[in-house]
Amino acid sequence: MLVRLVYASRAAATIGEHDFNAILKSSREHNQAEGITGLLCFNEGVFIQLLEGGRNAVNARYKQIIDDARHKDVILLAYDEIQERQFAGWAMGNAQLSRANRAMLLKYSESAKLDPYAMSGKALIGLFHEMVSAGAIACS
Repeated sequence: MLVRLVYASRAAATIGEHDFNAILKSSREHNQAEGITGLLCFNEGVFIQLLEGGRNAVNARYKQIIDDARHKDVILLAYDEIQERQFAGWAMGNAQLSRANRAMLLKYSESAKLDPYAMSGKALIGLFHEMVSAGAIACS
């Protein structure tokens, strides 16, 4: 059975570009081996991640994230059984907010500042779909 999970968390310490790139690389390697696909966004110390895959693999990955000392204030925003993946093209795509325009953020959020703690999981999934269409996802 396939599931989709969306969560947000705050970085427990400062994450630089080098650190984030290392996280992306590691995610891509582990996710590919476990059949997990999705997107990761990091902005102003906040992670937003969408994971798709088998229920056991996605649940195990989410537990690892909750237990990871690099994350704090972890919040589950959406968890759904799905019939097909919507983000199957990426072992872990990098959702780049710098490529998203203000109107795109306002369409799904109360303000032009991305705050997943004030958004629904469905709104974030909609935003990610629009970011894919706008070419705001980097895959390597």
